[in-house]
Amino acid sequence: MGIVSVPVIAGLGTAQPPSARQDELWEGFFSRHFTGATRSLAQRIFANSGVTRRQAAVNPLLEDVSDWPTERRMRRYQVEALPLGKEAVGRALTAAGLDAGDVGLFIVCSCTGYATPGLDILLARDLGMAPGTQRMFVGHMGCYAALPGLGAASDFVTARGRPALLLCAELTSLHIQPSTARVDTQQIVSHALFSDAAVAAVVLPGGPGYALREVTSVTDTSTADHMTWDVTDAGFRMGLSPKVPQVLSTHVRGLVDDLLARHGASVGEVDGWAVHPGGPRILNVVERELGLPPEALAASRATLDEHGNCSSPTVLLALDRLRRAATPPERIMMLAFGPGLTLYAVLLDRQG
Repeated sequence: MGIVSVPVIAGLGTAQPPSARQDELWEGFFSRHFTGATRSLAQRIFANSGVTRRQAAVNPLLEDVSDWPTERRMRRYQVEALPLGKEAVGRALTAAGLDAGDVGLFIVCSCTGYATPGLDILLARDLGMAPGTQRMFVGHMGCYAALPGLGAASDFVTARGRPALLLCAELTSLHIQPSTARVDTQQIVSHALFSDAAVAAVVLPGGPGYALREVTSVTDTSTADHMTWDVTDAGFRMGLSPKVPQVLSTHVRGLVDDLLARHGASVGEVDGWAVHPGGPRILNVVERELGLPPEALAASRATLDEHGNCSSPTVLLALDRLRRAATPPERIMMLAFGPGLTLYAVLLDRQG
């Protein structure tokens, strides 16, 4: 029986549309978008979002999509997502020293736009992937989708001994809600946090990079209504309960401790934390429940500050920041959270 190679993240590639400062977005658009008593609440939420800059394929300072019907937003998704995804994938393949024709499985995660043929087919065509390349599209998972995506890539690489490619591409800027829509605190928070990005990851059977040791999760279905993403006639509408941090505080320690125990490790032996920065409160809860020093989540807070919450690519942006550090971590814990309410964790070890 042959030796089973450990799946390794061998290359990451990122791509982002042009950015704008949070204060510019507030002054130039959202200060007029929200009116009456809602405006002062929104101003406080924007100021305390932990976000300094965000990226937008469709920048509200230049183009207001808030009154567009969903059909028009979906057509624009195809126009904007394809070049962004192509840029991220190209960079990841180059970083891994891989040709597009070598990819055995191509996984695409996106919950902000839908089209058929999808990004998986169009990018496989444009990048020259082999006709026999298998594809998988992951939708509806939202902010944590990158981690089950990595899990599927890891399983494929382990079983087949062939490369896998993951792309997470989100265009949240297409889903600004109309000013006439029902406005609540949850909606303001989503408008203050969300951003656009694409990140691709190449997973190979062995070699230098970060070995994927295990992917695990827990879902608390009793809180399924705490995070929602509804398709409406005016784009997709986010529902984000203020109780989410409380649910995380209940589950995150047990999830992390159990995963580490299976690998003979403890929280103190993790020197890199790539945590999905759903917002400042999310990061504060994770830091408190895991007993982490303030600097442990520096990469996640910097990601939130510079990129906002980009949904599924965001945890990969934090991972990219860690791996590009002057001294990259030896052991990384990735954590992401989303609808369900679901918590996902991935343990990585540096090798080579």
